[in-house]
Amino acid sequence: MAELRIDRARLVEWASRAIETPSFTGSEQELAELVAQTFADMGLQVQWQQIEEGRANVLGTRPGSGGGPSLMFNGHLDTSYSGKEAWLAHVPGFQPRAFVEDGRLYGLGISNMKGALACYVEALRALDEAGIQLRGDVLIAAVSGEIEKSQWADAQGAEFRGYAAGTRYLVTHGGVADMCILGEPTASKLVLGHFGSLWLRISTQGDFIHTAFTEGKRDRNSILRMRDVLDAVLAWIPSWEGDASNSYRGTSAVVNVSGIDGGFGWRVSRTPHRTDLFLDVRVPPTKEMATARGEVLELVRTLERRFPEHGVEGEVYVTAPGAEIDEGHQLIAALDDAHAEVFGAPPERDVTRWFSDASALTRYGVPTVNYGTSTGLLDTVKGENLEIDGLAKTAEVYARAAMKICGVAG
Repeated sequence: MAELRIDRARLVEWASRAIETPSFTGSEQELAELVAQTFADMGLQVQWQQIEEGRANVLGTRPGSGGGPSLMFNGHLDTSYSGKEAWLAHVPGFQPRAFVEDGRLYGLGISNMKGALACYVEALRALDEAGIQLRGDVLIAAVSGEIEKSQWADAQGAEFRGYAAGTRYLVTHGGVADMCILGEPTASKLVLGHFGSLWLRISTQGDFIHTAFTEGKRDRNSILRMRDVLDAVLAWIPSWEGDASNSYRGTSAVVNVSGIDGGFGWRVSRTPHRTDLFLDVRVPPTKEMATARGEVLELVRTLERRFPEHGVEGEVYVTAPGAEIDEGHQLIAALDDAHAEVFGAPPERDVTRWFSDASALTRYGVPTVNYGTSTGLLDTVKGENLEIDGLAKTAEVYARAAMKICGVAG
C-alpha cells in the first residue's frame, strides 16, 4: 500500500474547471455533467438524478469490500451569485473565472462550495493511488438547489428553488449513507449544530389613491402604516434574540429585517394598496419549526390588535429547520483524529447561524457534520477565494476520515 498523497496541482485544476462551469441555482446541469464525467473517469458507480429540466444531482459511489459503515460526502453545485450582478461586476472572485494569487484560488463558488467538491474528488483519487480498499462504501453527492432562497409571489421558477431542494430529492432516491461529511466553509472547525430559517412576511393595507386626491389622507398610505409596524417589529426583535429557548450552545438567535416592498417606481402618482415587510428569523435546531411558527404569528396577531386600521396580516413561507449532531458520534471522533494527524491538533468546535443540507440529511436518518476549509467568502474586494494549502490539507483529512469510518480492508 502506497503512502496517501494529495496532488495539489490536480486538485486546483479540477476546482478551476468547476469554477469556470457556471452553476447558478436553477442552472446546475452543465456542472453536473462535468461531475458525472469525472466520477466515471474515476471508476465510480454513477447515478444521475434529473430533478427538473436544466438541473440534476450526481451521486458517485466507490464500493467497499463489505462489512464497514458507509460515508457520504455531500456538496452543492449551485452558487450564491450568477456573476452577472451589476454590484459584483468589479469583483473578480465573484466571476466564473479561476485565478491563483498569493497561494489562494479565486473564483465564483470556490468557497461555497466547489472547493469542497474538489476536495472530495481528490480524496478518493488519493485513496485509489495509494491502493487503499475500504470495507464501507464512500459516496459523493453533488446536489442542486441548496442556496437559501425560495419562491414567493412573482419570483417563480427553478432559480428560486433552493433550501435543500436537491438533497431532499437525493435522500428519497437512494442517496443515503450511515453518516455524512458536508464541506461547507467552516474555517476547519467542526460545526456541531446550525440554526434553521423561518421567513415571515408582514403586510399593511391602504387605499389606492391618485396623488391629486391624497390631501388629508396620508394616514391611509400602506407605506406609512408600515412605518408603525416596523418600529414595533424592531422593538420585538430583542425579545426573540434574548429568549433562552432560542439560544443554542451559547449562541443566540438573530432576526434580520431583510426586505420591504411597496409602491410602483414607474407610477408614483399612486399610493400603494399594500406594503410587505420580510423578516429572516433564525431558529435553533432544538426548537420545532411548528413552535417557532406559532410564536412569530403571535407577533402578527399582536400587531393586528395594536394597529386595527392598518390591515395587518402575515404569513410564514419558509420553514427550514436547523441540524445538530451528537458530540459522541463516531463521525466526530474520526474527524478529530484525522484533522489532528494533518494539522497537528484537534479541530475547534463551532455553531453557525447559516443553513445547510444537513437539515434534510439528518431528518432522513443520516447524521451529518459540517466541516470544510477556511472561508474567503466575505472578501468583497477580490471575491470568493480559498487557500490552496487549506484545500490540500482538507482533502487529506477527508481521505483519512473515510479510512477511519469505513475501515480499511485487510
